[in-house]
Amino acid sequence: MEMTSRERFMAALKGEEADRLPVISVCQHATYEQMEKLGSYWPDALYDGKLMAKLAGGAYSILGFDAVRVPFCQTHEAEAFGAGLKDGGKQGLPSVKTHPYKIGDTVDFPEDFLERGRIPKLLEAIRILKDTLGDKVIIMGGIIGPFSIAGQILEVTTMLMEAYKRPENLIHYVEMGEKAGTMLAKAMIEAGADVIAVEDMMASLDMISPDIYRKLAQPYSKKQVEALDAPVIIHICGKLDRIVVDIANTGCAAISVEPVVNVPGAFEKFKAEGITTPLIGAVDPVNSLFQGDVAKVREETAQCIAKGFAMISPGCAVPPATKTENLTAIVDTVKEEN
Repeated sequence: MEMTSRERFMAALKGEEADRLPVISVCQHATYEQMEKLGSYWPDALYDGKLMAKLAGGAYSILGFDAVRVPFCQTHEAEAFGAGLKDGGKQGLPSVKTHPYKIGDTVDFPEDFLERGRIPKLLEAIRILKDTLGDKVIIMGGIIGPFSIAGQILEVTTMLMEAYKRPENLIHYVEMGEKAGTMLAKAMIEAGADVIAVEDMMASLDMISPDIYRKLAQPYSKKQVEALDAPVIIHICGKLDRIVVDIANTGCAAISVEPVVNVPGAFEKFKAEGITTPLIGAVDPVNSLFQGDVAKVREETAQCIAKGFAMISPGCAVPPATKTENLTAIVDTVKEEN
C-alpha cells in the first residue's frame, strides 16, 4: 500500500518497513529553477516568512521529496548573537562577515534571542509549512551545531588553533552555541517542525581531530539531542569514519553523510557496538547533481540504495544552479528500484 511522505519518513527513521525509501534533502534544497516556477526568489525568500515557506515547499510540490526544510542559509544563530553578515545577493546565501566575540570574552546570552534578526520570519515559515503541507510531508527545521555556532561567533581559524592548543578556553562558546541551537530548535518544534536537522559543518574531521570532536563537539550535541522532543538528524561534512560511532552515541535519530564516508565500514562498527542508527545519503551534490546528468544521478542513486541507506538524500547542500531533472531523477530511481 502506498504511504504518505510522512508515514514513509517516520517508518524509515524507526527502522520499520516502508513502501519505498524516502527521498529528502537534509541540507538546503532551493534552486533557481524552483524559484522561477514558484515566483519566490533569493534574497527576498530569506527575509519574508511567506516567500521562505513558498520556496521550501518546492521540495515536495516540484521535486517530489518526502520532506521540506527551512532555512536555506546557515547564519540565523550567528546573526542573533550580533555577527555581521555579507549579503549573498540574488544568487548566493548570506555568510558571516564579522564576528562579535574574541576568545576570552564572556558571551551575554541575549534574552530576546528568538526575536532577533530573521528568526521570527523563519518560525513564521515553519508555521505556514505546517498549516499547508503538514498532513502530507515532513517539516524539517534546520539549526547549526554547537561547535559550528562557536566558530561563527568567534572566528573559525582562531578557534581551530585554540582547539588544538587550549581546548578548555572554548567550552564557554560551545555551551552558548548549544544553548542557542537548542532554544531555536524548541521554538521550531513548537511552530510545527517534525524533525530537527543539525548541520555541524565545523565539527568535520577535515577541520578538527577525533579527540577534539569528542571533547568539544560530541558532548554538547548529545546534550542538545536529549533536550529536544523531536527526532534529530545530524549532518557533518567530510569523512566521518573515525567518529561515526561517537555521532551515533549522541542519541540522534539518524546521521546524514557525504559520499566520502565508508558506509559498509560504518555499519560494521555499528553492528559491533549494537547501534541501529540509520544513515542518510549520499548523492554527490556537486559532481552528480550540479555537474552531472540524469544518467549519472540515476547510477549514483542506485549505488546509494545498494549501500543500505535508510533514506536517500543529496550528500550536502544542493547547489542552487542544479537542474530540476537531476533532482527528480533521485525520486524516479528510488521508485523504480523499490
